[in-house]
Amino acid sequence: MPEIRRLPDDLVNRIAAGEVVERPASALKELVENAIDAGAANIAVRLAAGGLDLIEVTDDGCGMAPAEIALALERHATSKLPDERIEQVATLGFRGEALPSIASVARLTIESRARGEGERAGEGWRRVIDHGALAADGPAALPPGTRIRVEDLFGKVPARRKFLRSARAEYAVCLDIVRRLAMARPEIGFTLEHDGRRVLAVQPGEDAAARVARIVARELADDGVVIAAERGAARLTGVAGLPTFNRGVADHQYLFVNGRPVKDRLLIGAVRGAYADMLARDRHAVLALFLQVPPEDVDVNVHPAKTEVRFRDPAFVRGFLVGALRHALDTAGQRSAQGPAASAMANWQVEPVAPAPAAPPPPRGLQSLFAREYSAPQARVGEAGQAWRGYDEAIMAPPAARAEQAEAEPEAAAQYPLGVARGQVAGTYIVAEAQDGLVIVDQHAAHERLVLERLKAAGAGEAMARGQALLLPEVVELEETACDALEDKAGELARFGLVVERFGPSAMLVRAVPSVLGTSDPGALVRDIADDLAQNGDALLLGERLEHVLATMACHGSVRAGRALSVAEMNALLREMERTPRSGQCNHGRPTWVKLAHHDIEKLFGRK
Repeated sequence: MPEIRRLPDDLVNRIAAGEVVERPASALKELVENAIDAGAANIAVRLAAGGLDLIEVTDDGCGMAPAEIALALERHATSKLPDERIEQVATLGFRGEALPSIASVARLTIESRARGEGERAGEGWRRVIDHGALAADGPAALPPGTRIRVEDLFGKVPARRKFLRSARAEYAVCLDIVRRLAMARPEIGFTLEHDGRRVLAVQPGEDAAARVARIVARELADDGVVIAAERGAARLTGVAGLPTFNRGVADHQYLFVNGRPVKDRLLIGAVRGAYADMLARDRHAVLALFLQVPPEDVDVNVHPAKTEVRFRDPAFVRGFLVGALRHALDTAGQRSAQGPAASAMANWQVEPVAPAPAAPPPPRGLQSLFAREYSAPQARVGEAGQAWRGYDEAIMAPPAARAEQAEAEPEAAAQYPLGVARGQVAGTYIVAEAQDGLVIVDQHAAHERLVLERLKAAGAGEAMARGQALLLPEVVELEETACDALEDKAGELARFGLVVERFGPSAMLVRAVPSVLGTSDPGALVRDIADDLAQNGDALLLGERLEHVLATMACHGSVRAGRALSVAEMNALLREMERTPRSGQCNHGRPTWVKLAHHDIEKLFGRK
């Protein structure tokens, strides 16, 4: 048997670096978190070649005395755990591995000067560690705070360096790290420079929602809703984009737990569930959510990079997030993230002029009144790229629109958010006049949302979930752990109409399935739910399938495009949209209405 031996310190540090320092962004994250924990009010970051050549983080925090600098470079030495109660940790970093790990695979320079009075106050100090070896140690001139430089990352570990991506790709990850930390701490100012160019600058003391909109997308200020919810000791704040303000990828979802940026599957699943019937499956919400829970209710010590967490009560957390998000989106009413497209506006403003046909000569009497021959003007009003040809039906087809005499307009009609119907275009779009502009409504998309909300309010979801007993119960073989998870959730699944029971150590017996899903393949349904439980820890998939059936029923039961509506029917549809939550988007995440504001209309005619 080989002899058991202790590993040397330099090898231990390099092994730890493999867990903590995967790439430049990993080192940057640790350094910025240290600056935040030091009580900094301003943090400046400088990068060169995406962090491959240089990472520099400067803060105006509490600083360190010379002895503390030396101690900070030892393994598992930290000031962030005053006692052994690791479950009560309130700082971002606490392992004490970051600095020695980084110093073992790069040239690390620490310059710091303690802030305060007494023994800690004094001159600045500088210490340089080159790939694990002490290179310099002496006084330094700098204001109170700390400056850390990381150069030549993995310079002496070529096997690690060759696995890094290009400088541009590494810079993108570093930028994402700084953006997330800047959103988590609106009370701190951040600047980021890359290759001498400033790419991010936010001032300290900003409002959290304003900072999120500034960093994520400025449109969030108008196309988002503010989240503020509490349940017991848990609190959720942040900004969530309207369903119609979405992205094709999920990289604009920022989640924080107790001020710590995380990428947690439970929280991501909760977001997906909250937007389930408001977004298409290939679209993703834009949001930043900040969850605060008691430290003892969340374990942040489950991953070396501290990007994953584990909750004591995951079902409570998921239900809280879904409920808070849905409530906030409901309060948005009929709001929709939309506006006239720039290309559409350009089409209105630029009209190609067709050559004017030769005009017939005027009567002889008129010729005698003019000194020169009469000619038709060359500039004409264009319509759909063609010269205006008049109203002769033999030449020009009638417009694809209809209008009728409107009923007597009530006094408060101008105060309706979606205005008063004035006509219908192409049998599909309702044109309404609002107090502040022109509103165009997609009648099918709008009615589709209204029907879905009616079905939910009438308890159609519960009726759909009634189980249909199988003539012959089906046995589905699964792994034992999957059977355990299904058995634990059997009561909840029965509420959806799926009745299962344990049938031996590695099989489940399916006795009934939701009636609307049919009995074509109960085994596939149970396997999908088992996979969903393994991934998300809750029965999400079955509920989403039922929601999808409801949405399909609403789509087929709604007013179709091409159906002529009377003015009274149009106004009734508008009024119901104003009363119905989430009516700004259809069940597939598309907007149900757009508005052309007065100033946009004035631009079309050159008034502004």
